[in-house]
Amino acid sequence: MPNSMSILPHSKFLIAALSSVVLIGISTATSQIHNESVEFPSIRNDSTLRIQTVSSGQFKFPTSMAFLGSDNILVLEKNEGTVRRIVNGTVINEPLLDVNVATKNERGLLGIAVATNITLDPNYEEHNKTKSAKSTFVFLYFTEVKGKDGDDVTNGTPPLGNRLYRYEVSEDKLVNPKLLLDIPANSHESQSGAHNGGKVIIGPDNNIYLVVGDMMKSGYKTQNYNHGKVPDGSSGILRINQEGKEVEMILGNDEIGKYFAYGIRNSFGIAFDPVTGNLWDTENGPDYGDEINLVKPGFNSGWQKVQGFWVPKNETTGNVFQDMEELEYFNGKGEYSPPEFVSYTVGLTDLAFLKSDKLGKKYENDMFVGDFHNDTLYHFDLSKNRTNFSFTKPLDDKIANGYSELEQVIFA
Repeated sequence: MPNSMSILPHSKFLIAALSSVVLIGISTATSQIHNESVEFPSIRNDSTLRIQTVSSGQFKFPTSMAFLGSDNILVLEKNEGTVRRIVNGTVINEPLLDVNVATKNERGLLGIAVATNITLDPNYEEHNKTKSAKSTFVFLYFTEVKGKDGDDVTNGTPPLGNRLYRYEVSEDKLVNPKLLLDIPANSHESQSGAHNGGKVIIGPDNNIYLVVGDMMKSGYKTQNYNHGKVPDGSSGILRINQEGKEVEMILGNDEIGKYFAYGIRNSFGIAFDPVTGNLWDTENGPDYGDEINLVKPGFNSGWQKVQGFWVPKNETTGNVFQDMEELEYFNGKGEYSPPEFVSYTVGLTDLAFLKSDKLGKKYENDMFVGDFHNDTLYHFDLSKNRTNFSFTKPLDDKIANGYSELEQVIFA
């Protein structure tokens, strides 16, 4: 289960949850460095930056982070179902929330996003005289189970579903849960517990974007089966407003109305370019073909019929490029486009843009991507029109056939 990373707003830090015991920050070399005895990965080819500890020692399998403020961080623990809080580097003992989660393989407490200064229903103040009409919302995506954490492993209890909830922040707790999305996760063929996706973000339109994998299910129209099953929320990027309602419907009505993109095998990273407003994602391939994609509305990533333009070199061959007529286009509203970058399987995780020049102008608005298998953080320069990448050889073909070919984009 890949860990994830995020950008800390209004700060000089790039924050990454790199393991179960430490959160690190990347800062300018003049910053004070704490706990230098701790062994950290190194930053490549930039002596102006250093790595420092933000918080350590008290996390169990962190999966994602979000920020209530520059020194107020929320961290999810996958198998505990807990939302932990870090204030000024100190982990608060009591979690803000503890939910019951299924934990098999990639199930668990997976994704978080925060929206601040949200105006509630226009009639909210009138009906709640003692409460403010402003609130901070926390959106959580997790595989819910009836009973105790991990009952799907210990007792074989099927999960209730992959669910997106909205909570309100009230002092040191998350309260007033509202179920926004309920995605089936308990079919027989999905019992492996894999490919639940999990990244949740708030777009520039203030809508919620959630990426969900195929959950190891097959036969759905959103997996490019022309006469497949009705979409059930899997294999795509879903978009809803903060009340859980559909917004502009791209691909059609009914169950497909919440889809912004589809044909996705699994993903742990989506982010909007702060310059263009374009959405990007990472996608995990099988034994080949991890991808980074530019995701336009109605984007079809091709799974299971098309797996990028990967040409295996001494790698496992598989379902590479096939007949485009096999894809599902939803009456011409969907559109396949090839990835902007393809790699041998490194387990790409989160993707973020550094909307700041505090690490240096050369990094401002650039893309950073993590991986799971090599413990590596990558830095990508975008092209002038910001629709693809600026690569030199050997990546000018957009394909990384091995770790050595990734050298030019390794950051740490």
